[in-house]
Amino acid sequence: MINYPASKIRNITLLGHGGSGKTALAEAMLFSAKAIDRLGRSADGNTAMDFDPEEIKRKISINTTLAACEWKNSKMNIIDTPGDFDFLGETMAGIRVADSAIVLISAKGGTSVGSEKAIRLLKKRNVPFLFFMNRMDEPNADFEGVAARMRENYGPGVIPLSLPIMQDDHMTGMVDVMNRRAFSIDEKSGAMTEMPVPESFVSRIDALQDAVNEVVAECDEELMEKYFAGEPFTEDEFRRGVHAGFRDGSLHPIYVGSAYRNWGVEFLMNCLSKDTPSAGEKEPVSGSAPDGSTIDVAVSEEEPLAAFVFKTITDPFVGRISIFRVYSGIAKTNTTIYNVEKDKDERIGGLFYLVGKKQTTTDQVNAGDIGAVAKLMVTQTNDTLCDRSRIVSLPKISFPTPCLEMAIVPRAKGEEDKIMAGLHKLADEDPVFRVALNAETHQMVISGLGEQEIAVLRSKLKSKFNVDSTIEAPRVPYREAIRKKVKVQGKHKKQSGGHGQYGDVWIEFEPTETDSQSLVFEEKVFGGSVPRNFFPAVEKGLQDSIGHGVLAGFPVVNLKATLVDGSYHDVDSSEMAFKIAAHLAYKSGLPIANPMLLEPISTVVVHIPEDRQGDIMGDMNKRRGRIMGIDTDEDGSAVSCEVPTSEMATYATDLKSMTQGRGWYTIEHARYEQAPADVEIKVIQAHRHQLEVED
Repeated sequence: MINYPASKIRNITLLGHGGSGKTALAEAMLFSAKAIDRLGRSADGNTAMDFDPEEIKRKISINTTLAACEWKNSKMNIIDTPGDFDFLGETMAGIRVADSAIVLISAKGGTSVGSEKAIRLLKKRNVPFLFFMNRMDEPNADFEGVAARMRENYGPGVIPLSLPIMQDDHMTGMVDVMNRRAFSIDEKSGAMTEMPVPESFVSRIDALQDAVNEVVAECDEELMEKYFAGEPFTEDEFRRGVHAGFRDGSLHPIYVGSAYRNWGVEFLMNCLSKDTPSAGEKEPVSGSAPDGSTIDVAVSEEEPLAAFVFKTITDPFVGRISIFRVYSGIAKTNTTIYNVEKDKDERIGGLFYLVGKKQTTTDQVNAGDIGAVAKLMVTQTNDTLCDRSRIVSLPKISFPTPCLEMAIVPRAKGEEDKIMAGLHKLADEDPVFRVALNAETHQMVISGLGEQEIAVLRSKLKSKFNVDSTIEAPRVPYREAIRKKVKVQGKHKKQSGGHGQYGDVWIEFEPTETDSQSLVFEEKVFGGSVPRNFFPAVEKGLQDSIGHGVLAGFPVVNLKATLVDGSYHDVDSSEMAFKIAAHLAYKSGLPIANPMLLEPISTVVVHIPEDRQGDIMGDMNKRRGRIMGIDTDEDGSAVSCEVPTSEMATYATDLKSMTQGRGWYTIEHARYEQAPADVEIKVIQAHRHQLEVED
């Protein structure tokens, strides 16, 4: 494959709901461009894009995958993204480096949740997009109905530029609206043969061209003048207007076909090569210099190198592969580049282009192009690689925050370290999930966007690192506190041969006036009944004790302890004796101080479509949540709540079910509150049962 200039490169990402045909379209495009020699099928596990063993096993896309192909003297970098919401981070990575996008919609239903989310993400990043109405080969395909709904949802800029020719509810050909041409389609091969435009389409073509003229005239002053003067556009002007309208986001063409049968795919690729913006037309990207100033990085081979790593994959034979887009300059083999985030130099050995997992070596990757390099030592996803002559950090992908937390447990005891090591290696490929060892609950907690993502990680642990695991709900970190003031004695007296042990303290325990996670210790001893040199030992004994409450063994908070009296022995008293005496006072005092259980409360903000407000608020009430307010946002509504953390264990899955995947939420710890009596009883019983099991 030759090295193309930025003006001849198209970086195109494929987006849509799971099962909408993204991988099938990528396969058909690669086959049409002769980058692969046969059409693979996801159901058969033999596509170029879904090569990961987990993708083959599950028959869905899990990773963002790149494939380069040549078409009509230009290069297309096809970026196939997952449609499942659990892999939203992969979708965001694909959008980050794309210059345009194809959103796949079904001819039987139109947009779905996945395509709606994709369109929102594209609009956020100002990435122009078109629609490919897939599955025109299936019964009950409703082109006109779906196109009308698309226009209603996304505005007058949604205009079909290809129309299906239907016969007995079966697509037999296609009309090219821009060039007023018609083609018959071979049902088996998808080959197109030109034919006369059916008379019934002439008026429809006129109407669609007028609609396109109206939209594109707004993008070009010269075209606007001609439009209002009633002068027709020349073919070049029309094409230029479509290009400009698409680039600035005012025009979203609809193309039709069947990815599975390769219908209309070559026509789509012709339009992509002519009408979508090239990498060279991309606006300069604003990066950050080490001093915090802004640097505009323009797409030019003459500028110093600036490249962004948007995806990392682990190859069992090659090792870590970093996939990057060059924003300026040229990446060359056998050179040294600087990793801004890690403040380290990296040596580039071999560079290559990717077609799925197939690698094609190259000596350089030009500005605007996407390439890959293996065996970089410290580079990870979201890192910027640049020339030291101009150090710049490019904007990072703002990956979604994982909300679903599960405790991961090895089936075989003693393999905790293997799980942690394996997950840290898998984090190279999936930067979204988090793993942490909770020191309080002694659980390894993994956080992801959903059950599917966590299931994939567990499966990879088994296949790559030979560690079998199970998952369970993470334990909730409750706290304990007291409600009244008590004064108790703690006396430790032990006599054995030689020196004995003697420590005697009177301590007042009371709740603090303000929230305090640590013990508040004071001493008000008069007359030297307890020597001052033993005060630290008393405090240390209490500090060691508050980690284990008297109700269910949870740490005690909001506790004030005041040493008021005691006694000592000149010979037998020691620091250890007073430490034990303080512990005895704690054990006898807290049970009579009206102890209570505190449960953690989380602040939750749920982002949902407006029509789901009632469902979400009703569900929050069932979870003992309090609605704090409702705001509007780009998704519809943002419902702010305060909810007991214990009630949120399965919320990620439940919210997906309630909103059909349209909702998402953020959660963070707010404070502790007294737990209701029934919750307290359940927690105490569960804790006692756990102790019995562990014993």
